[in-house]
Amino acid sequence: MLLEASGTTAQQAGSVTGFIFVIVIWILVFYFMLIRPQKKQKKAIEDLHNAMEPGDNIMTTGGFYGTLLDIVDDTTVIVEFGNNKNCRIPMHKNAIAEVEKAGSAEIKDDVADDRKAKEEDTKDAKKPGKEKK
Repeated sequence: MLLEASGTTAQQAGSVTGFIFVIVIWILVFYFMLIRPQKKQKKAIEDLHNAMEPGDNIMTTGGFYGTLLDIVDDTTVIVEFGNNKNCRIPMHKNAIAEVEKAGSAEIKDDVADDRKAKEEDTKDAKKPGKEKK
């Protein structure tokens, strides 16, 4: 009788250990799937807001594009919208979704791209076996 009782106690202890192990695994899954990405996103937005300088082009969470004129304090900035110099609005930093640094806009040279395309067309036309239709 004593052997049978100790066997069931060992099975119960094993099932409790297995249950605790499953709970720990679920906690780790939730951490890596939910909490950690939120922390990364919050840090990225915080870095974005800390890197803002007057003159940067911004986009608000509402989809409006403007130019950052001044950083008043840790939470407030002044943004100019449109070509009208009288449209200056103070807003919260958290309302800024994207920042493009001043002078970082990439200008595409359409003329050079057109020339390159024409050169490729003439090369293809000169190859034997290739006929233009």
